[in-house]
Amino acid sequence: MKIQYLGHACVLIEFGSHKLLFDPFISVNELAKHIEIDKIETDFILLSHGHQDHILDVERIAGNTGAAIISNFEIVSYFQKKGLNGHPMNHGGVWEFEFGKVKMVNAIHSSSFPDGSYAGNPSGFVIWNDEQCFYFAGDTALTWDMKLIPLLCPKLDCCILPMGDNFTMGIEEASIASDFVECSTVIACHFDTFGYIILDKEEAQKVFEQKNITLLIPSIGETLIV
Repeated sequence: MKIQYLGHACVLIEFGSHKLLFDPFISVNELAKHIEIDKIETDFILLSHGHQDHILDVERIAGNTGAAIISNFEIVSYFQKKGLNGHPMNHGGVWEFEFGKVKMVNAIHSSSFPDGSYAGNPSGFVIWNDEQCFYFAGDTALTWDMKLIPLLCPKLDCCILPMGDNFTMGIEEASIASDFVECSTVIACHFDTFGYIILDKEEAQKVFEQKNITLLIPSIGETLIV
């Protein structure tokens, strides 16, 4: 599994023979200005919630690639009205796509479209095939519902957790989340984009090392192999 970090909460994951893009927010992110957005190739775009810093570049990338959108009913309906294809889901549901199974799981956050209208409930995703399984948490606080993931899904190879604090979990909560989901390889996201979410990387490494958990803090554009 190849995971390329494209800034903020956006990752592009090669999962088997398919490419999955999560929460694209690239074009106005000054930290990601070296990313060539129109060269991104993806088969599916998965959206955790409706905030602008997670859906800004959906139409542009979907228009370039023909990628289908996977998200909650409200978000998929919103983009279907704009002529894009999508598959709606909701919390607790599982669907088997050509790349593997997707389970939509709970996230504790808010969710609205840029115009302020309702964008449904925020979510995370657990995705697996016969070889690997990972958890993309989306924007979330720490929640006891994370303990359900090891009970209902295959063992995680990695999880992608927000840890910039202020709007989501911080470092300590993210380390507890890794315990809840029973995952020993964590990839950080949702940090440094805005002044509110600057990540103390040395402190984060220290906290995770104390738990013998591998924490990967990627640079924008960097590709990780898991």
